[in-house]
Amino acid sequence: MIKQHSSTYHHAATRLLLFCVSAFLLLACSSKSGYFKIEGRFLHINQGELYVYSPDGGIKGIDTIKIQAGRFAYETPMKQDAILMLVFPNFSEHPVFASPGGSVDIKADASHLKEMTVEGTKENKLMNTFRKMIVSASPPEEKNFAAQFIEDHPESLVATYLIRKYFIQSTEPDYKKALALAETIHKAQPDNGTMVQLRQSLKTLMKSQKNNTIPTFRATTTDNRTVTRADLSKGIAVINVWSTWNYESQEAQRIIRDMKKRHDTPLHALGISIDANKKECIRWMENNYIEWENVCDGMMLESPLMKQLGLSRIPETLVIKDGRIVERDLSNNELRRKLDDMLKQE
Repeated sequence: MIKQHSSTYHHAATRLLLFCVSAFLLLACSSKSGYFKIEGRFLHINQGELYVYSPDGGIKGIDTIKIQAGRFAYETPMKQDAILMLVFPNFSEHPVFASPGGSVDIKADASHLKEMTVEGTKENKLMNTFRKMIVSASPPEEKNFAAQFIEDHPESLVATYLIRKYFIQSTEPDYKKALALAETIHKAQPDNGTMVQLRQSLKTLMKSQKNNTIPTFRATTTDNRTVTRADLSKGIAVINVWSTWNYESQEAQRIIRDMKKRHDTPLHALGISIDANKKECIRWMENNYIEWENVCDGMMLESPLMKQLGLSRIPETLVIKDGRIVERDLSNNELRRKLDDMLKQE
């Protein structure tokens, strides 16, 4: 009888111990309530930094994540589902879909970031599926896959990300298609405030196409002056989106500098740096004799000025005459020829 009680007690104690261990492991693998946690490991990166920001307000500003011995971790307060963008050392961007109390584990090879996997939530699993679809796809095929994926999963945050990446921030944006897809997403997510803003933003983007008047804007420059549409509304002007890490955009800044020196006709210019660090932006400008108005608000591609002007990527240029957009998205050679011809004719 004593043996039976002893055996029963032993089994009960074992079950309790297993329960406690399971609970501990569950807590260890998840984030605190109201927080979201990212953990990950890299192949071929031992030390470095990642940036993280949110295009839909999940976090404010930009945070830095340290990579040590190929591993990294990040935890942040999270009030609602959101998209976090990880900016890697090569400045490529990859999304992580966050939720309050959730956590994810990232596995990536620095030499094959397109095949990165993010495990932990339904949305990230969905994104993994899309990544596998496009591993060997050409750019036009990727765009077609993205459109179909949005139509098949309009209720997801992944759809919101894909519409930005492939139809708004791409080198060949298609705002008309983006607006149609945004309407599909809005029907599936009528309470998504971000999608309401995106639809409005798309209407602004469509206004910044060729032959349209430049949109109204106001911003503070790196030397704390105010710049508005009026500063670019007379004569010939150019707006250039650039950064200290994008050579093509830097070359456009140098072309603008050379055109201003070469011609007697005034060339009005506005640079928009999407650097996270304003000091680095100013240092590069000083080293390259960039003396016209530039804006660097530290918000990268989510800069309010970018949104006001209907700009969404790097590099990107607008050529303006008497307040009207006459060209956009020119190559550097095309930009040099266009500005040279316009300034000679004035």
